[in-house]
Amino acid sequence: MTSQPNVLLILADDMGFSDIGCYGSEIETPHIDRLAAGGVRFSQFYNTARCSPSRASLLTGLHPHQTGIGILTKDDRPHGYPGSLNDRCITMAEILSAAGYATSLVGKWHLASNIRQVNEAWPTRRGFGHFYGTLAGSCSYFQPASLTRGESNVEAEATEKQDYYYTDAISQEACTFVREKSQANQPFFMYVAYTAPHWPLQASKEDIAQYRGRYDEGWDVLRERRMQRLRESGLLADAVNECERDPEEPAWDDAAHKAWEARRMEVYAAQVHSMDRGIGDILATLEQTGQLENTLVMFMSDNGACAEVLPLDGSAEAFKKRRPDLDRLKPRNGCDLQVGNEPAIVPGPEDTYASYGRAWANLSNTPFRLYKRWTHEGGISTPLIVHWPAGGLANGTILRAPFQLTDVLPTVLQATQVPYPERAKDRGVPAGEGLSFLPALRGEPPTDHTLYWEHTGNAAIRRGRWKLVREYPKPWELYDMDTDRAETTDLAAQRPDLVRELVANWDDWAQRVGVVPWDDVLAGYRAEGKNEEEAAG
Repeated sequence: MTSQPNVLLILADDMGFSDIGCYGSEIETPHIDRLAAGGVRFSQFYNTARCSPSRASLLTGLHPHQTGIGILTKDDRPHGYPGSLNDRCITMAEILSAAGYATSLVGKWHLASNIRQVNEAWPTRRGFGHFYGTLAGSCSYFQPASLTRGESNVEAEATEKQDYYYTDAISQEACTFVREKSQANQPFFMYVAYTAPHWPLQASKEDIAQYRGRYDEGWDVLRERRMQRLRESGLLADAVNECERDPEEPAWDDAAHKAWEARRMEVYAAQVHSMDRGIGDILATLEQTGQLENTLVMFMSDNGACAEVLPLDGSAEAFKKRRPDLDRLKPRNGCDLQVGNEPAIVPGPEDTYASYGRAWANLSNTPFRLYKRWTHEGGISTPLIVHWPAGGLANGTILRAPFQLTDVLPTVLQATQVPYPERAKDRGVPAGEGLSFLPALRGEPPTDHTLYWEHTGNAAIRRGRWKLVREYPKPWELYDMDTDRAETTDLAAQRPDLVRELVANWDDWAQRVGVVPWDDVLAGYRAEGKNEEEAAG
C-alpha cells in the first residue's frame, strides 16, 4: 500500500438533510452511520442546489457557472450555458491521474449535453480511466438509460438480467474496482455517484417490506421526531427554534389517501436503505483488502430533497414522448409504464414512474425551508461525513463551520499532497475557488471565507453568521444562521446597510464567475416561444 491515501467520494442524489440515521432519520443507514461515528460530521456543509451544477463544482473546485454548467446539461446557447463541462476547467480525476492515481467513476455523470456520441465532456475524456454508469440525469433503476461501460453503451446488460437494480450494480462495480486495485502499489481515486434516492420511486419488494408501516403516523409526527434527534445529536445546537410544516402542504390528519402516501415514503426509504447497504459492501471490501485505514472517504448529497411532481408538466404521454428513454421502456412484467403521482399508481415496481411529493420532501429536509433548485437551506444544505482513520481527524466530532462543494477539491489535494496545476493540456487553468477544510477536520480553527450561490435566479451569499438569500423574483432576505437556520425571521429591513454590502459582494462575484442573469435566459426562451419551466430544465 502506498503512503498517499486513496480517495473515495460517495454522492447521493436528491437526498435531504435529515434522511440518514446519524442526521436524525428513521431510515436505517448503519454503514453511513459507522462512517460518522469514526469520522467527522458537518452541520453546515452546502451544495449548489441541483445535480449537474453540484457535480461540476465538486469535481473542479469551481463555481458551476465557470465550468459551462449553470443550470443542467441542456445546451442553452446563445442565451444561456453550453451544458457540458468545458475545456477551461480541470477535474479532480485529471489532476490525480496525472499524479499517478488510478481513477474510477461508478454511477451518474450528468455533465455532458450529448450522451449518445462520445465527446470531450464524457468521463473517460475527463480523467477517469474506468467508467461504469449512466450519462443521463435520471432513469429507471431496473433498465437504466444511457448505461455505459467505458465508451460503449451497455443498456442491454441490464435489460437481460431479471434481478438487475442500478443501485446494487453501482455498489458491486465499486467493490470490483477496489479488489482489482488492491494488488497494485498505486493509490486510487473512486467517485461513486448513486442515483438513489432520485425519482422514480423504484425498489425491491424485500427492501420496501422492511419499511412497511414505518410512515403510517405521517409527516408531522416524523418531522418532530427527526427534529428532536437533531437537537439531541448536537448537529443543530441552538440554531433552530421552530420546525414548521411547509404551509402549502396539509396536516397529516387532513391528508387524503394516507395508505398511498405512506407507501411513497416507504419506497423512498427503501432506496436510501439499498444505497447504505451497498456502501457497507464497499467499506467491507476496503477492509478486507487492507485499504480502509488509509482511504479518505467523503459522503454527501448533490442537493436538498426534491419536491418535483411527476409528470413534470403536461400529461404522462407527453412526458414520455419528451423522454425517449421512457417511451422505449418495456417493463419485464409485461405491463405498460405508468407515469405520475396519483393513488392509482402504487410506486415501487419497474412499471411505475413516480416521485414522493412536496410533503415528504419537507420531511426529508427537516428542519429547513424549500427544496432542490432553491438556495434557501432546504435546497443547499447537505450532510457531509468525512472518514479517514490514518488522517489524524478529530473523530466523532461535529464541524460547525460553513463550507461548500468548491472546498472539496483543495481538501483532497492537501490530503494527497498533490498540487493544483496552473496549466493543463497547454492551456491555463482557472484558479480554484475553494478552501481546504482538512485543518478544520484535524481540530484547528477554521478560516472564514464567503460562500456564494446562484441557480435559475435563486441566489445567496453567506458571510460568517449572515446569509442573504433570494427566491427569484422576490426581494432579498437576511437571516442569522447562528440562531435561525430554519430562515423564519427576515432581518433585511432591520439591517439595510448589511444587505447593500452583501448584495454588492454577490454582484461582484456573479460578474466574475460568469453568472448569466436569469432574466436574460428567460428572455431568450420567451423569444423562442418557450416557458420558464423549459428554461429551468
